[in-house]
Amino acid sequence: MIPHKLTLCLLFILFLQITGFAQKKPPSGGRLAVVVDERLAALRATPQLSGKLVRRLSRGRLVAIRSFKTGADGITFVLVNVTRRTHGWIQRESLASPSRSGDDRRLLTLIQRSNGFDRIARARIFLDHFPRSPLRPEVLLLLGDTAESLAGKLSLDAARRLKADLSDAPEFSYYLNYTGLDRYNRQRVIFVFDKSTKRFHYDGTAWRELIRRYPKTSQATEAKKRLGPLYSQVRMK
Repeated sequence: MIPHKLTLCLLFILFLQITGFAQKKPPSGGRLAVVVDERLAALRATPQLSGKLVRRLSRGRLVAIRSFKTGADGITFVLVNVTRRTHGWIQRESLASPSRSGDDRRLLTLIQRSNGFDRIARARIFLDHFPRSPLRPEVLLLLGDTAESLAGKLSLDAARRLKADLSDAPEFSYYLNYTGLDRYNRQRVIFVFDKSTKRFHYDGTAWRELIRRYPKTSQATEAKKRLGPLYSQVRMK
């Protein structure tokens, strides 16, 4: 039999995993960086594009930078720790580091060149990992504008998929439970639903943060325009 205290410990760990409170520690052994371009995030055994693949790293994965090496083809590889036991070489452009000068600008450029959900996800990485960057107002405005621009397509997709599948529950509840919203929700991008037009709209969180934290910027002026008549009702926290 499993001892009572051990049973309680196992149950507590399971609770943490289910509720999302258990988080993996960032890797140690070097300067912290985050994967921002998963297309280039092949972890290799040697600093070469032909090097043996160790694994692919997902967007948002944290790594610890140990050293750099540039090959004859001009590609710079970074030796990184992924976990205590996993390390390898990864192309420099796949990463951004909050402690490296200019990486916030490089990530902003990548965000601007991205589209749709990719832009949302990379903007979220920026906001989560570059808290002191002077470029945050631009990213907040981009995040809000992109979310609202995607609301129309989400509305059409939801209407098409839900048209023949409604039962006794309120119609708006089907829309707000639409599976297409899930990945945005995980990026903390929330949509509201207008029952009269049957259309999603971005809830404006990024615009409100922009106005609250950076009120004197030109981006804050634009954010007020986006919120329109709702701006007068915004509570500054």
